Amino acid sequence: MQEQAATVSRPRKPRLAAIEYIRGISMMGVIGIHVGSQYLANTAANVDLIALFEVATRFSVPIFFFISAFGLFYNLDLNAPFDFRDFMKRRFKTVLVPYLVWSFLYLLHDGWLYGVGFPDPLHLIVLLFFGNAKYQLYFLVILLWFYLLMPLWIWMVRHAGKASLTLLLLAQIGFDYWSSFSTSFNLFVYSLPDGSILKPFLMYRLNYWVMHYVFIFVLGGYLAVHIDAFMNFMKKHALGITTFFWVSFAALMAYYYKLIDKTGYTPLEAINTAHQLCPAGIFYTIAASLFFFMVFTYQSYPGFLNPLLHQLGKHSYFAYLAHPLAITYLGMMLQHSGRIMTAPIAIAFYFATLILAMLGAILCRKLGEKLPLINELTIGVYPKKK
Repeated sequence: MQEQAATVSRPRKPRLAAIEYIRGISMMGVIGIHVGSQYLANTAANVDLIALFEVATRFSVPIFFFISAFGLFYNLDLNAPFDFRDFMKRRFKTVLVPYLVWSFLYLLHDGWLYGVGFPDPLHLIVLLFFGNAKYQLYFLVILLWFYLLMPLWIWMVRHAGKASLTLLLLAQIGFDYWSSFSTSFNLFVYSLPDGSILKPFLMYRLNYWVMHYVFIFVLGGYLAVHIDAFMNFMKKHALGITTFFWVSFAALMAYYYKLIDKTGYTPLEAINTAHQLCPAGIFYTIAASLFFFMVFTYQSYPGFLNPLLHQLGKHSYFAYLAHPLAITYLGMMLQHSGRIMTAPIAIAFYFATLILAMLGAILCRKLGEKLPLINELTIGVYPKKK
């Protein structure tokens, strides 16, 4: 996944490798979630492996909103006038263009592969608005909505403090719980007739309602603006951050196992409940954001991993956008072989998907150096001006 800094009005600050490395980790987690969905087709799937694929990775999408905001605010002068037009022009080039290109590629590909053809104009507009051309593309839609509301986030970050952030967190927990678990609200949504104009706007609310992730986005911006204090905080409270991460991880996993062992949920029902929008998931996301930023900032791991982390981060955008193709064709190969996706096969399937997505990203990036239009259309990267 790709993110560039916002319009700047002062000298750029030092590059933070943590942003790039977290981007790669986020991409790997998303692939895990989607491979886990394939593995769930096995009715005898191992619940522990499902937990690894589908629950442990649940920070993956919201943590990218955290680093997106961090990257945007890191070099932004809050006291200078904000050029919204220039900002959106840059965002459209880096996000909207690749979004449209990949949407059309998937619609053409899936229309040919599954024999469903290309959607009619009205259906096409609906698909593009909600990001439903392929299951991972909704992320770019909600990111564009975050960009469109950038003046609001600047105002919120400028006025944010401990008290307001605490209130925002409480509001976030309440809103996400209502959206995800309110019986009356969800019954109302599903009771709407299929021809209702309102129904898709409510059914696909996760695809464009930025309210689901406002806190983690604002937190990323706030910490970027107060980078020196954030650095000191991470250094001074490394043990506390680490403890927070593992405790929140354990809490989310315990919730998942409780749903299966005590409540009687199926694995599918459990992962659709113990996700990033439940209270435990929200705290897990916050903890993961602080933990990975701290680890990658202060090198709390072997240094020889840095080149690998760099490559994962550099090519994460293309890999994120392209990995469903790898899943599709690997799944077809598995189906033609007559094999069931057992736990060992699921693990191999995951690494095969990751490797193929990365190889595709590296190859296209190389081709894009000779034919810049490839990189411009697929990942929003343009040649540097001389």
